[in-house]
Amino acid sequence: MSENIQIQSQAPLRELPEPTLRRLPWYLAYVGLLKERGVDYVSSTQISKEINVDASMIAKDLSFLNIKGKTRIGYEVAVLEHELQDFLGFKRGHNAVMIGVGSLGASLIQDSGLVNYGLRIVAGFDINPDVVDTAICGVPIYDMNRFAQLIPSLKAEIGIIAVPIHVAQEVCDIMVDAGIKALWNFTPFRITAPEDIVITNTSIYAHLAVMYNRLGLKNSLES
Repeated sequence: MSENIQIQSQAPLRELPEPTLRRLPWYLAYVGLLKERGVDYVSSTQISKEINVDASMIAKDLSFLNIKGKTRIGYEVAVLEHELQDFLGFKRGHNAVMIGVGSLGASLIQDSGLVNYGLRIVAGFDINPDVVDTAICGVPIYDMNRFAQLIPSLKAEIGIIAVPIHVAQEVCDIMVDAGIKALWNFTPFRITAPEDIVITNTSIYAHLAVMYNRLGLKNSLES
């Protein structure tokens, strides 16, 4: 599996380094705040001070999008916001299905903020009879046995995985066989799929491990 993620814009498809892709939403969030404040121009140095990313790195990241600032003026905020939104695809709708409607899955379905970033969860799937044939915030929950049958009508390309780790790979295989093209994996299990399937792993537990380790080191130095 490639360490890079491909994203589509109106320009030809490009493959950017994953660290760059992870930073671009930070820039978008900040210039969005500037636009709300009525700021017209911003320099990479100003952005750097606010989000703690080196100014030269910011300029390099934006150059991947062919965005260049003006000498002694910087970037036009409205244009920068538009270009970032367009490149990241946050203004284009992407249908997704939620596999596993436990506490995490249900929370993601209820997160209305995801729609602002172009992600529409159109259905949930589970095996728990207590949640099957119910709805969360208007999103219907179906039996997992109906997944292959329903996917064509749902027109979803993205599958979000929030299931117990012992069935994570099985769920992955079912989704790929049904035509899902991208997987957002919230389990700590490292699923595998064919090379043409995009996989993004978001392990809450991995981030906790890093935080606990850094906190432990800090505490040991202070004691």
